[in-house]
Amino acid sequence: HYQKINIVAHSMGNLETVYYFKRYPNLQKKIKVNHFISMAGHYDGIIGENDKPNQLKINKQTGKPSIMRPEYRGLLPLRKTFPRNTRVLNIFGNLENGTNSDGDVSNASARSLRYLINNRAKSYRELMIRGKNAQHSKLHNNRQVNQAIVNFLWK
Repeated sequence: HYQKINIVAHSMGNLETVYYFKRYPNLQKKIKVNHFISMAGHYDGIIGENDKPNQLKINKQTGKPSIMRPEYRGLLPLRKTFPRNTRVLNIFGNLENGTNSDGDVSNASARSLRYLINNRAKSYRELMIRGKNAQHSKLHNNRQVNQAIVNFLWK
């Protein structure tokens, strides 16, 4: 019944969302995704599983990660299927404890989304949240994050 939607995802919800974009490009012609907000997306690794703090680097010009893990390589088709009419806000946390992460997801892993959707999304913006309330599970209860979501969706 809907012709336009917004998607706000946290953690694993981000992968569910990008797999939707990857798998169903034709459905996106029927249901337009106006905004996609990604919070704490572990696109190219999770600390303690297949990533280590400060291991992954992101090319500042292209957004391309220095390491492309198998799971990330599986998302590369997004470079051809991500909807061109979708605006993206990528929110990630930095505990400022030297790990450049939210405790679970490195900033580089979250920022690797840019390379997947580069030159496809209508717009792309990153927002780094800093401090103890930037912890992975605290991001969706963070005032700064909530305000950014409201501003991105409705203003």
